[in-house]
Amino acid sequence: MLPGNYTRVSEFVIVGFPGLHPSYFQLMGGFFFCIYVTTISGNFLLVGLFVLERSLQKPMYIIMLSLSLSDIGFSTVALPKAVTRYWWNDGGISLYMCLFQKHMIHYFGNLNSLIFMTMAMDRYLAICHPLRYPKWMNNRTMLILTVFSWVSAMITPGITTIQSAQLPYCGPNQIIHCYCDTNSLNKLSCADISSQSAVSFSLAMFVLLVPFSFIIFSYVNIVVVVLRMVSVQSRWKTFSTCSSQLVIICLYYIPRCGVYISNLIKFTVSQDFVIGLTMLYSLLPPLLNPFIYCLRTKEIKASLVKWACRRQSNTHPKPSFHPIAR
Repeated sequence: MLPGNYTRVSEFVIVGFPGLHPSYFQLMGGFFFCIYVTTISGNFLLVGLFVLERSLQKPMYIIMLSLSLSDIGFSTVALPKAVTRYWWNDGGISLYMCLFQKHMIHYFGNLNSLIFMTMAMDRYLAICHPLRYPKWMNNRTMLILTVFSWVSAMITPGITTIQSAQLPYCGPNQIIHCYCDTNSLNKLSCADISSQSAVSFSLAMFVLLVPFSFIIFSYVNIVVVVLRMVSVQSRWKTFSTCSSQLVIICLYYIPRCGVYISNLIKFTVSQDFVIGLTMLYSLLPPLLNPFIYCLRTKEIKASLVKWACRRQSNTHPKPSFHPIAR
């Protein structure tokens, strides 16, 4: 086995979907570009609303702000290189940039998982313990939880990135994915990666299952409390409040669990299908988050209307009246 600091390959190539015909490259690049622009625009809109509107500076909206910033970061790390690969056939990426991209991809993935857990915790306290909610969940508490999420999400990607940086790469250099990730990169090593793969998989399952278990616990308790409500209107209102979050969480976790389970049981599926499923749970939630929360949250809709009216009044000021001198 080659020593860990021996590296022959200094550049990798992002392949993307290996089965995609070149005649569809421009279309795929346009698809990724549209997703990126829409995701960035929608999430920056939420960030701007939070900064400008004091009425939105509450614990629940602090979570949304954190989620929007994470989605902006993930999309910016993942999509521009995928666009250049398909529009200009430029899939080249240096080893160190690949390691950086891999690290940030997993970092924002971990961060989103922790944010969803915090979101579920907030809803659990608000619905199951409404009298204690103002005391337990205030802006200070939410800021502490947010900082903890952003810092602790760095731990497991740091471990796997250090491991990948110590591996020798001296053979094939094609990343069979739309971005660099741990599995795709480690497969190209010319060393024994059994221990690294075991550590990476264990950390991934820990980051996935611990928040997911708490989310399931929270929403099961929420459902039990809601079903005990006498008023049908209150029951419907509470379910409507949580449904948008539940949709995003399902889109994020269910496909991810499918990919991990297929890797665990060595279930044979096409590489294009696995990549497509990975891109689904990676890109769809950041794309849909701003639209779901803007359409389903009354305070955000009211802030949007207020902001639009303010912009319109600034753009078209009322004419001033000057009486005619006699």
